[in-house]
Amino acid sequence: MTQIISLPLAAIVMASSLGEGQFVFHRESVLGTSLELRIIANTYVTAQTAETRVLAEIERESKILSGYDASSEFSRWVRTRGEGVPVSRDLFEVLSRFDRYRALTSGALDASAEAVTQVWKSAAASHQLPARTEIDAAVAATRGPNWSLDPVRQTATHLSATPLILNSFTKSYIAGRAADAALTLPGISGVVVNIGGDLVARGSRTEEVDITDPENDAENAEPIARIQVRDRAVATSGNYRRGVQIGGRFYSHIVDPRSGQPVDHILSATVVAGDPSDAGALATAFSVLSPEESARVAASIPGVEYLLIARGGRRIASAGWSRLGAAFTPAVAEPLPQAAPGEWDPDYELTVALELARIEGARARRPYVAVWIEDKDKFPVRTLGLWYQKPRWLPELRAWNRDDKIRAAAEHRDITPSVSSATRPAGKYTLKWDGKDNAGKLVKAGTYTVNIEAAREHGTYQILRQEMEFQGTPKQIDLKGGTEISAASLNYGRKGH
Repeated sequence: MTQIISLPLAAIVMASSLGEGQFVFHRESVLGTSLELRIIANTYVTAQTAETRVLAEIERESKILSGYDASSEFSRWVRTRGEGVPVSRDLFEVLSRFDRYRALTSGALDASAEAVTQVWKSAAASHQLPARTEIDAAVAATRGPNWSLDPVRQTATHLSATPLILNSFTKSYIAGRAADAALTLPGISGVVVNIGGDLVARGSRTEEVDITDPENDAENAEPIARIQVRDRAVATSGNYRRGVQIGGRFYSHIVDPRSGQPVDHILSATVVAGDPSDAGALATAFSVLSPEESARVAASIPGVEYLLIARGGRRIASAGWSRLGAAFTPAVAEPLPQAAPGEWDPDYELTVALELARIEGARARRPYVAVWIEDKDKFPVRTLGLWYQKPRWLPELRAWNRDDKIRAAAEHRDITPSVSSATRPAGKYTLKWDGKDNAGKLVKAGTYTVNIEAAREHGTYQILRQEMEFQGTPKQIDLKGGTEISAASLNYGRKGH
């Protein structure tokens, strides 16, 4: 099991034991992203059995619904044309739901949006905007019927050559199936399955969920909202983590299949619903629709609440959103503090980006990781991130663990909420340092050492150390990867740049 700790100033806290009977497991490269599993169980062994069942259900569903696995049932069905093919209950259900959401959102959510996405991906590869004729052809392809379903025979007939992909709500659908599978085990009373920021809470657990700020999505950044849910699903869609660069401009990966254009009027859409598929589908659709259209769609489904962050930071919430609120006040932007002579310039920050190495052929558990800052005397002034599993193995992070002052800071434990965000790439994390120490005071400008340490229980080990000057001059340093940290970069510059 893993201990979640809380350090001053919202230091990252990820781990695996939230108290008696509560266990958390982390995996990478699950459905192309990261998995966090929280279990309320009578024993750790029971929780491990639930984890195994969750992974097995995710694997089973992926073999049915994946559009990236050529051997999946969906991929095999896509290669057919014009014949009624008997399909599994899950594939039939997901295709049926796509039909329903397509009608409900007036075409804003459509599996054939993949035709438009492919046009923009090709444009990014060629470093030029797509031709109008390419966009028009892709939009025309989305308008025709792509399949027909026979509920009596449970067959699906593929009708077109239009590219299809079953994304949008499939992660949420699978998370719901996995949570239900774990909850059937004796000794399990609560389950939270979080796949890449889309989560399902089932059973007796009331879960606190932080909503990531789309304009500051670092792991240790303040959330934009915090809610409480029980027996519900939460999904967030946003344009701030994935997209393409063309001509120096960023274009979102979320496209409107009706216009063929990427959308950017909504930075983030979070939806809470009883049905996981509803949460996932509407989070994507609400990133495409206008706020007024989203409100009408939400009103047609009982129990749906939402929070939209529009361009410029404007918050648009459903009438019942406030009833989900936990005891939390989002941070309000304040004027930057005035630095005393010789202090860190508060207009600057350090961004630490790291990528965990992938272990081929396995959905590996995340290694223990510590990220911290030391001064020129090697004194640890700030811990930015600490992720570990079993407390007894914390000494595996031998460089971080060596100092009694750090260990004392780690004793200030707290239960950390789950996080709902736009889908993260597997194993990629970002942390920020605002120049403050663990007591919240600005440090002196000067030279500090950034440390990134990773270890597995009785396994491989790696530490990266980089001395860096923080005197108000922007700079970026790329660090050479290794066994556990495959890549890392340090970017010091003005906030928001």
